[in-house]
Amino acid sequence: MIVNMHVAKTNLSKLIALLEEGQEIIIAKAGNPIAKLVSYNKKPKRVPNILKDKIIIKDDFEASNKEIEKLFEDSINE
Repeated sequence: MIVNMHVAKTNLSKLIALLEEGQEIIIAKAGNPIAKLVSYNKKPKRVPNILKDKIIIKDDFEASNKEIEKLFEDSINE
């Protein structure tokens, strides 16, 4: 939505409500876009179980891997 500077100043609370609904607002001066208002805390929608059956954690996930342990130890000792 594009609004001119005067409309933005006089209707700020209405524009904020539109931002909360996900609307993006462009403020124009003399017909030229000069600023964009976007929601500050726009969080992505959480979709429960979106990765279900796409990520598999093996039963031995927490089992020790001597090769990986050695790599970590070697990097610490350098």
